Amino acid sequence: DVVPFLNSIEGLAPKVGASAETSSVDIAKDNTSLVVRVKVLGSFESVYKFLTLLENSSYELEVIGMDIQKQSGGTEGEVDADGVPVVKASKWQAFFTIKLLSFIQ
Repeated sequence: DVVPFLNSIEGLAPKVGASAETSSVDIAKDNTSLVVRVKVLGSFESVYKFLTLLENSSYELEVIGMDIQKQSGGTEGEVDADGVPVVKASKWQAFFTIKLLSFIQ
């Protein structure tokens, strides 16, 4: 069933301090598996941890594509009361394209 699978994948993100949403669901060219594209937002650490949870999920998955980009953060010209530059947490965006091979449980 596709819906519990998608809910499970999206449910991994809050566990690592990120957010995730499914951006597409397709049948693979071989008609034997499902291909899902997931957008994940968060810190680099949370995006990386999301990938780790994907790899260790109860589904047999193949990551067939990944695009990670820095969105914002770092020193942006602001200073605190002592004149020290304010460093904001970096925001990262990742798109994972994963193929569902089988459910292992």
